[in-house]
Amino acid sequence: MKLLAVETSTDACSAALFIDGEIAEKFAVAPREHTKLILPMIDQLMADAQLKPQQLDAIGLSRGPGSFTGVRIAGGVVQGIAYGADLPVVPVSTLAAIAQDFFNHRSDAELSFTAMDARMGEIFWGVYQRNELGLAELIGAEAVTPAGEVEFPDLPGFGVGSGWGVYAEQLGQRLAGRVLGIEVEVWPRAGCVAQLGAYGFANSLAVAVEQAMPVYLRDKVAKKQSER
Repeated sequence: MKLLAVETSTDACSAALFIDGEIAEKFAVAPREHTKLILPMIDQLMADAQLKPQQLDAIGLSRGPGSFTGVRIAGGVVQGIAYGADLPVVPVSTLAAIAQDFFNHRSDAELSFTAMDARMGEIFWGVYQRNELGLAELIGAEAVTPAGEVEFPDLPGFGVGSGWGVYAEQLGQRLAGRVLGIEVEVWPRAGCVAQLGAYGFANSLAVAVEQAMPVYLRDKVAKKQSER
């Protein structure tokens, strides 16, 4: 199994290569530098592994939510490679990648209240549990919402992601004692997109590249931007 993964949805930029369970990753927190960094990262990973795109089985795409521009960058890069090499794409939620990175580093954690700052007084929100394979699995639905209106299961978990750095008080009040701890500095990483993408590919979740659509959650912003 050989899968390339691309993630550019936040200020972090990364690419990863999954080969039979082993993951190599290039990662940098570099706001507004994604277009300069992502292709050299991919080229270096492929060169180190002595692979050509045609030798891959699929590409994992961090599909959003996140920065409108960042989500578009990843989508454009993945489309170019996938069309050129005739590869399927496995879309992976940016929120799932954040939860997965947290689970990878916190073996005691079973639930992640994942929140990204969406600006405009809102957060991107998703609740993820660790499944029997150690992978982030969504409970309910992802949403863009004010912090004081999030929906959640009646379970304890950890507050994870940049949204907790901005709205910790509101989220803490809303979750009413269910928060076991908070970790703000958790990024979506291509290595986690690769983990989840490889699982998705093995479970027939890959799609044709033209069906690998970005998820902005805040549709009115995406529409406004695209009309400019």
